[in-house]
Amino acid sequence: MTRINTNVNSLTAQRVLNQNNQELNTSLERLSTGLRINRGKDDPAGLIASQNLRREQAGITAAIGNAERADQVVNIAEGGLDEVSGLLTELQSLVTQSANEAGLSLEEKEANQLQIDSILQTIDRLASSTSFQGSKLLNGAQDYQTTNVSAAVNSFQVNGAKLGFGDTRDVNVLVTQSAQVGGFVLSLGADNINLGGTGDSDGADSQFVLEIAGNLGSREINFSSGTAVADIIDTINTFTDVTGVTAAASGTGAIRLESTEFGSNEFVSVRVVDDGDLNTAAGTAGIYSFLDGDADSADPANGDLFNSTNASNGVTDFGQDVEATINGIRAVTNGTVARINTDFLDVEVDLAYDRTAANGSAATLGEIDAFQITGGGADFQLAGRVDIAGKVSLGIQNVAARELGRFDDDSGNTFFLADLRAGAGLNVVDGDIDKAQNVLENAITDVSSLRGRLGAFQQNTIGATIRSLGVALENNSSAESVIRDADFAAETADLTRAQILSQSAQSTLQQANAQPQAALGLLG
Repeated sequence: MTRINTNVNSLTAQRVLNQNNQELNTSLERLSTGLRINRGKDDPAGLIASQNLRREQAGITAAIGNAERADQVVNIAEGGLDEVSGLLTELQSLVTQSANEAGLSLEEKEANQLQIDSILQTIDRLASSTSFQGSKLLNGAQDYQTTNVSAAVNSFQVNGAKLGFGDTRDVNVLVTQSAQVGGFVLSLGADNINLGGTGDSDGADSQFVLEIAGNLGSREINFSSGTAVADIIDTINTFTDVTGVTAAASGTGAIRLESTEFGSNEFVSVRVVDDGDLNTAAGTAGIYSFLDGDADSADPANGDLFNSTNASNGVTDFGQDVEATINGIRAVTNGTVARINTDFLDVEVDLAYDRTAANGSAATLGEIDAFQITGGGADFQLAGRVDIAGKVSLGIQNVAARELGRFDDDSGNTFFLADLRAGAGLNVVDGDIDKAQNVLENAITDVSSLRGRLGAFQQNTIGATIRSLGVALENNSSAESVIRDADFAAETADLTRAQILSQSAQSTLQQANAQPQAALGLLG
């Protein structure tokens, strides 16, 4: 059938030509942009997925930058701590030199003290000046703020705590086993020992010989007949720095021996080298364990006489570590110190001790509201998504001389590195150099521990995070590329196809438009 008004073949050819041109335009656009998805209509689901992946890529890229920035911050702190560590080593040399009293003049000691004062000032200056873009790193500005510290806590340290905006965190310690010292009660029966017989002159040639040993070393001590218990105690305490064992009176004719520190690494060992035929009225002279619940009394059912085989071979009693949980996490303990190290909380708590409690225990069993963390710390965002899980928190303590080297002596006095300055109690001219050495050792340990913790943070947290984020960025980019990027091989094939079809449609349209002219032949 031949029509003039309506050329259906031409309409069909036009429609197909338009479709082919659209496909040609789409292929040209994809090849020019390199993207398979240029607008939502290209692939709605793919567009959503690719935008989510792009968001994650942006966050990961920023997190990698944050981690690298965190590494730079810790490097600056480490540099300051390295200098402090070197100064503390120099202090050790000066303190040791100053202890050589017979070989130094007063002027030399005063010269050493001048150097010590200069070193302490330099440590304080480093603590206050080490900074990153104006943020102080070693003066306590990056440490945590705490409040409501319990009297049951001797000292504590917060190494890390994740806190939400405006949040606080209570630190609760549940003590399930108290820390204890190692020790015995020596029962001598009288205030003066009587060797070799019952008379005053008996045993004049006898010797009561004990070997006392502790965590630091051992010492053999001899006593003659008639020696007062008080003198025996003084003699044992003379060697406390050598043995790590202290002695105290424990009732009539009894001595309480204890390790100077708490914990399973501490012990007291007593060996009777020669009992000297020591006599007591009750005939119970010997080495006894503490009575349960009373560190001042001997347990008569748990001991060895001085002339027994066990006593001659030596008996040993070890201390005991505290057992506790902190915020529901089982703590790693050593002596009176309990610590947990989790992703959200890293704290170390030293419980206050009481040697007069049961068996010289360090803490009362039960729950202790230790303290509350109210803020502070150095927070680093090391994940692509901003939330508490992606944040890493680090506490950097104050390394000023007034905060380093805490040492508590037996009299309950507390000393710090600043007490080595001129005129203070631990100066090297006329101060207590033995305690100065203890403070200095603790200060070196404090700085070394902080440097080690920062180093572990750099290596195990920052380093691992950068590597992990790099892999995540690579995988996200690959996934986003699969969804959104154009496949040039397929697109060039589609382009060629669209070009041929477009040209074919144009030729067909031309023929379809010429077809109605055949009707003119009918009119002739």
